[in-house]
Amino acid sequence: MEYDIKDIKQAEGGRRRIDWAEREMPVLRSILERFRKEKPLKGMRVSACLHVTTETANLMHTLAEGGADVVLTASNPLSTQDDVAAALVSHFEIPVFAIKGEDNITYYKHIEAALDHKPHMTMDDGADLVSTLHKSRRELLDTVIGGTEETTTGVIRLKAMAADGALEFPVVAVNDAMTKHFFDNRYGTGQSTLDGIIRATNVLLAGKTFVVSGYGWCGRGLAQKARGMGANVIVTEVDPMVALEAVMDGFRVMPMAQAASAGDIFCTLTGDLNVIDKHHFEVMKDGAIVSNSGHFNVEINIPALEEMSTDKRQARPFVDQYLLDDGRKINLLGEGRLINLASAEGHPASVMDMSFANQALAAEYIVKNADKLEKKVYGVPEEIDREIARLKLEAMGVEIDVLTPEQVEYLNSWEEGT
Repeated sequence: MEYDIKDIKQAEGGRRRIDWAEREMPVLRSILERFRKEKPLKGMRVSACLHVTTETANLMHTLAEGGADVVLTASNPLSTQDDVAAALVSHFEIPVFAIKGEDNITYYKHIEAALDHKPHMTMDDGADLVSTLHKSRRELLDTVIGGTEETTTGVIRLKAMAADGALEFPVVAVNDAMTKHFFDNRYGTGQSTLDGIIRATNVLLAGKTFVVSGYGWCGRGLAQKARGMGANVIVTEVDPMVALEAVMDGFRVMPMAQAASAGDIFCTLTGDLNVIDKHHFEVMKDGAIVSNSGHFNVEINIPALEEMSTDKRQARPFVDQYLLDDGRKINLLGEGRLINLASAEGHPASVMDMSFANQALAAEYIVKNADKLEKKVYGVPEEIDREIARLKLEAMGVEIDVLTPEQVEYLNSWEEGT
């Protein structure tokens, strides 16, 4: 078995952490047990480009138990947990091509290695695998029946491909499932991003001015959690409806040009580029902390910051401190990459339980419906979404009401009035 990881000797520690995460993933566990019996993915070669974490390891195990032949590579150079990669290779016999801190050349070499698997199905987080497949490995497209996409940035890229007529196979936007973005993005990103910022800096959030750029589901979660830690939260937005919601939720809303001079800590979660730009750096406070929790590091204009700086040093692990010519220091966390994975462990297992349940069931859906699906981006079928919510509630010991036949009849009628 070919693989490329940091150190196979880390496997035992990785296995213990994978088992710990599995305890918090009862929905995925129930799917694994069914997959083990039914083998719905039998004969399918799956190339997965995801964050190599304990939760992802449990998803890979589930797919393998379902009959899939799985290969895993990282979806971000800083998001790999090396002990997990070792455990997947050693204990689960799943090839992994990922090393935390790998350079861009190695990162794309690993993506190429995952594509050498000649996949029938792709599983992506950010669409780098699908993009590479369409750009430079087109000879493999004929055997691909479909794919899934985990995150907002990837869905945006794939929808752009579909609009251009460039997408050559159907993709299910797992990110858009309610049980994914409503919970994973809000509660998972909110908690894990704060975790990453605190682990990297050890700063007290209470009393600080915390600028959240983007009030999508991830931004909502982060703003909520930062306020809960005692921070004074400012939100920056471009969408008037979303900005209005942030105001009604009790947050100050203003342009980044105004927030830049007020903030102590910044975090971007927009999916767009140069959200924090040169003119923002020019007015930031001495000691400002800048981070990103969007998929790519383009949200912060790092080249502009490099150009403005007279010196750069590593103040702490995952903290690059830039000295400007006027004496101010700006602290960039995690090279501008997703801080929740760069310096922390990503989302808690209990929310990834729902996200990866969607991944597993979306893969099964693609196999069953491949001959009917067109070359476009699909949402997760509502029945899958609701079933995952039902299973999660059941695992939590929460019961809900069921409509009576009389209530169903009433809701489907129109005759009765006041």
